Parts: sequence; C-alpha cells; structure tokens
Amino acid sequence: MRTMLRRALPALALLALTSPVSAQQEKPEEIVITATRVPRPITAIPNTVRILDRALLDTQLTVSSSIIDGISQVVPSFSPSRQKLSGFGESFRGRSPLYLIDGVPQSNPLRNGSREGFTIDPIAIERVEVVYGANAIQGMGATGGIVNFVTRSAPRGGDWVNLAKISVTAADGLEDDGWSYKGGYFLGKSWERWDVAAAASYESRGLFYDGEGRPVGVDTTQGDLMDSDSWNLFAKVGYRLTEGQRIQLMANAFEIEGDADYVTVPGNRAANLPTSSARGEFPGEPTANKVRTASLDYTNDSLLGGQFSAQAFLQDFEGVYGGGTFANFQDPAIDPTGNLFDQSANNSEKQGVKTTWVRDGVLPGLQVALGLDYLRDKTYQELVQTGRNWVPETLYQTWSPFLQLEQTFLEERVRIAGGVRHETAELEVDDFTTLASYGSQFVEGGTPSFEKTLWNLGGVVTVVEGVQLYGSFAEGFTMPDVGRVLRAIDQPGQNVDEFLDLEPIVADNLEVGIELRRGPVAASAAWFSSKSDFGQVLIANADGIFEVGRQKTEIEGIELSLRWDVTDAYAIGASYAILEGEFDSDGDGGVDQDLDGTNISPDRLNVYAEAEPVDGLNARIQLAHYFDRSFDGGDPRNDFDGFSLIDLYAGYRLPAFQGLEQGPQLEFGVQNLLDRQYITYYSQTTRPTDNSAFYAGRGRTFTLSLTAGF
Repeated sequence: MRTMLRRALPALALLALTSPVSAQQEKPEEIVITATRVPRPITAIPNTVRILDRALLDTQLTVSSSIIDGISQVVPSFSPSRQKLSGFGESFRGRSPLYLIDGVPQSNPLRNGSREGFTIDPIAIERVEVVYGANAIQGMGATGGIVNFVTRSAPRGGDWVNLAKISVTAADGLEDDGWSYKGGYFLGKSWERWDVAAAASYESRGLFYDGEGRPVGVDTTQGDLMDSDSWNLFAKVGYRLTEGQRIQLMANAFEIEGDADYVTVPGNRAANLPTSSARGEFPGEPTANKVRTASLDYTNDSLLGGQFSAQAFLQDFEGVYGGGTFANFQDPAIDPTGNLFDQSANNSEKQGVKTTWVRDGVLPGLQVALGLDYLRDKTYQELVQTGRNWVPETLYQTWSPFLQLEQTFLEERVRIAGGVRHETAELEVDDFTTLASYGSQFVEGGTPSFEKTLWNLGGVVTVVEGVQLYGSFAEGFTMPDVGRVLRAIDQPGQNVDEFLDLEPIVADNLEVGIELRRGPVAASAAWFSSKSDFGQVLIANADGIFEVGRQKTEIEGIELSLRWDVTDAYAIGASYAILEGEFDSDGDGGVDQDLDGTNISPDRLNVYAEAEPVDGLNARIQLAHYFDRSFDGGDPRNDFDGFSLIDLYAGYRLPAFQGLEQGPQLEFGVQNLLDRQYITYYSQTTRPTDNSAFYAGRGRTFTLSLTAGF
C-alpha cells in the first residue's frame, strides 16, 4: 500500500495543480444507472462508476470507430486496446469485465474466446455504463466490473427523429488500401402508447499502418478489425399497456467478417521489427463474429405496492477463428502427412430470465429488492473444416434468488446497502472423445454442480452537498474456462465429475473512495483490493496456446480522476490508475509472482483539454501515457516499455438549410497525432519467441464524419 501511495504522488500533485482553489456549491444533475438492476442515482452507488454518454461516445468514435478503444481511453484501469477483433489479454482492474446489452449478457466464460467486445455497433448505443469492481448483481462474469451498453430509445413526443451519419478514415500516408468507410442511420418516434427506435450501419475497414508507414500485421488466427466488413441491424418497440405498465421488445443483429485479403509477414523481436502484412489469400473461412441478441421487458410500477420488472432474453453467438496446420488439429486418420489444416469456431446459445421487485418504505427509509434469475448457456467449440468438436457441448444452468436492502438515514445523507445472492448451478457434459493430438481419450460425461452464496455490503455518506464518501465489499464470480480444461484431457480413464473442478472464481472486492461534484469541479479518488483464493491465470504452453491455471490471485489499485470546467467554454481533466497484481505460482498458498501482461494492465495517466470557443465549434485533445512495467518472477523479455499517445478531435455545427431544424455536424478526429511508432502492450508482454504476433499499434489516422438530423 505504501509503495502504491508513493507511485500515486506525482499524479496527486498533477491533480492538485490543475484543481481550482475553491468551487462554488451547485447541486449536480442527477445521473441514473441501470446496470445495478435497481435504477438509482450515481451518487447512491458505493462503487466507482463511469458514464460514457452519447456526446463523449461521438468524440471517441471519431478518433477510432472501435468502442473498445473509446472505453480504454476513458477508463484508465481498463487494459490498452489490442486494436484487434480479439480482446484476449484485455482486462478491467486485472480481471474480466462482464459485457451486457441492456442487461443481456454477451460474455462467454465457459469457453472464453475474448470476442464479447464486438457484439453491437455504436450506432445503436445511447450510453455506456461502467461499474468498477467485482459484483454479482448481474450474475456470472463481473469479476472486474460491468460494461453495459444501453441502447438508444425513441425520443418522447414530436415528429420522427432521423439521424444519418457517414465517415471516412485514412492512414497518414493515404495508402490506397488504408481507407475505411462507414455509414449509419437511426430513426425513432413515440406516440401516446407506442414508441419505436431502429438503427442500421455498415462499415468497411481497410489496412492499418504503423507510425513508420508499414502495414500492421494481420492476426489471421484470433481475428482482426482491419481488412474487415461489419453490419448491424437494431430495433426496439415499446407499448404502454396502462399508465404504470409497459412492455418492450429489443432485437439486435451484428456481424463482422474479415476479408482475408492479407497474410502475416513475421517480424523480428530481437531487431524490434514488428509483424507486417502482405497481399495473399489465407485458407479456410474468414474470421468472424455473428451475434443475435433479443430481450422482452415488462415493467409494472405498482405491483403489490412495489415496482416489478422482468426480462426474458436470448443471445446466439458464433465466433469463427483463423486456422492453421497446428499440432493440436492433426489426426493421422484424416491426414497422415501431418499437414491437416483446420480452424475453430466458438458457439454459445444463452436463454434466461431476470425478475426484480422493489418496494420503498417497508419501514421508514428502507428499500427492499427481491429477484430470481435463471440462465441456460449451451457452449461448444467445433473445428470448422473437419466437423470435429474440440470442446464438447456443455450445458450450464443456474437459478439465482437474491435479496438487496438499502436503508437511508438523516434525510438520505447516509445510505447503507447490503444483499445476498445464492447461485445453484449445474454443468452437464455428455461422453466425448478428445482430439487425436491428445491421444483420442474417451472421457465419461457427468453433471458437476456447485452452490455458492455471494454477499455485498456498502455505504455512502454525503458529507456536504456534492461530496460523498463511500465504501463497499462485494463478491463477484465467474466460471473457469472449462472449455480449455476439457479439450486438453490427455490421460485415459477420466470422467467429468471427478476431473473437472467446477468451483467458481470468486473475487472479493473491497473499495473505499471519495467523490466530489461541486460547481465546476468533479473529482474522485478510490483504493481497491481484489482477492481470489482460487482464481484463474492464463499461461501459455510451449505451442503458444494458453491453458488455465487455478491459482490464488491478489490485485490492488488506486484510481484518481479530476475534471475542472475552467469557464463555460473550457475544461481540463485527468485520470490515473495504478495496479499491482500477484499470484501463487508454486501452490504454497501465498502469492509470490507478478501477474503478467495477459492478466493485468499497465499503470496509466490520461490528460485532456476541451474547448468550445465559439458557438457550434468544440474540440478535445487527449493524452494517454502508459508507464513502463516489469514483472517480478516472469520472463524479462516480457517487460513493458511504456509509450504516450495523443489524439485530437474537433467538431463544427454547420449552418442549417432547408428541411433541417439544425445544421449538420462535421467532425474531424486524429488518432496518434504525433505518429508515434510503438509496439502494443499485449505484444510486448506475451509470447516472447513468437515473431508472428509482434504487432505495432496504428500510426496517425484521420477520420472525417458528417451527421445530419432531420
């Protein structure tokens, strides 16, 4: 803790220097969070919470069309984006985030293919709610926190709202194959009882180039964003049954698929030469994400004296990965030459129901929330070319009742909240035979199960108007990547009930912090500790394929943030995150080795300035500095050399003309303004002998977009 405080002092000094001496008192606008199941003001939540509203999203998406890039830029304890389709190695507070769309889970822990960040296009998103730290309120997966994509809704009253947006992105050298194009459309309208919202988008991405003008290496195995096409269709329809009852149907279809026009050109780590790309055809099916998400919501504002909500949902996910003549795929019965080409696809089908009933005033100041959740998740990993299953079909089912209480005192200046959630889960696996590379082992199926009770307790104290102290303890859980475990069984005579340890990964998150929102100043400071007695660490084997290690892990961090609206037209801000993490490498019960770059992010400082010097013109410049990091007990070749990146944004409202209530919005973004040449964090800190995965980050890119509303 002392070491972390010493490392935080430079950032504390920076925040102090940029803070005003005094701030006039003014009650802030109330922001309501929905990711906590019971919609509540942000000031009532005993955790760090960050909102990316539509204005901030538009700014970040003009700099980069990837919403993961935008989240990573704004949330400093989120790992640096890999700029790939795969989010493998990206973490939140050193653990896994749970991705949601309107509360519908997108993450696939049973066979984690790290593609859950790309299941919806930002054209359909109104805001992103980021809840820091482990919690179980949304069920399985949030050991690092929650990232909830809240979709757009119809405006209230009035005529149809139509928004059309087009954008074009070019690399610094204006290379012919480096251009990207995107178009999107949103419309919505509400009537007395009905409301409708819909969106559609299409994006074609060209090749990425690094700061030295070389093509960035394409990831033909895990999947890439560059040289790809994506489309999204979204619709939401609501109907008010009575004054206090409403139903709503949401559906979203998203696909991204590589064009497979390029092949990998290995780099040279010893010479610091990054992996590159060259024209060529890669065999097999293109890498892809194909995702369908739907939910049916019902709300009743006066059921048994309380508010009732229910959601039935489904999600169908298929992630296709690139292939190769990997040793794991070889089978002499199919190809005795040892050159069998194959590729895998992760498949997950989720169905579930979430119910919540909330009643205020059971006793003076007491709120009671009751709920019952059900989740059914069928997951498997197949080999596309030969039709074999690499991971057998697994069926996970869980019932989860929960109770949450909140008591307020002193005219709501003090809030104490606590709750409990009980998970009853079962995993069903039929008999299966592993691939030939594992010895074609016959494995007897089984139905391992577990029950787990998860607790939370927290409080918020409003010291004076706009200043809150908070503290919380919460347990979050996820499942180990059972798919990686089952597919790698290479010993005879195994059965699932005895071999598979289904004990969940439970992260205990302790957090204390302070939030200040007074006049032109918003600031926060938080310390957290996240511990798991039986966690999950991903460790690469000799073939570069990551395997699951169930080991004790401990993570600690400090997060600071500040925003100062200097005048009505100018603002500055900064945020800082320090993370330290260790695991038990020798199994003696004590942590002794640093978590590596696959499992934890570097320390980071973000600084930005915003200006609106004249009506209709706004601009933002932002700096992200990633600090050097070494990993005690790890391979020194995986030490991280930090770097700094600067982005620029400018937007201008053009004059209105006939048929438009307001003029179109013209936006210009520059990513990596100084054209810095750098190797990504993931590539520096993993697989030190793999010259095919030594990826550089994107060099300077320019994006120009135009949005018209009518």
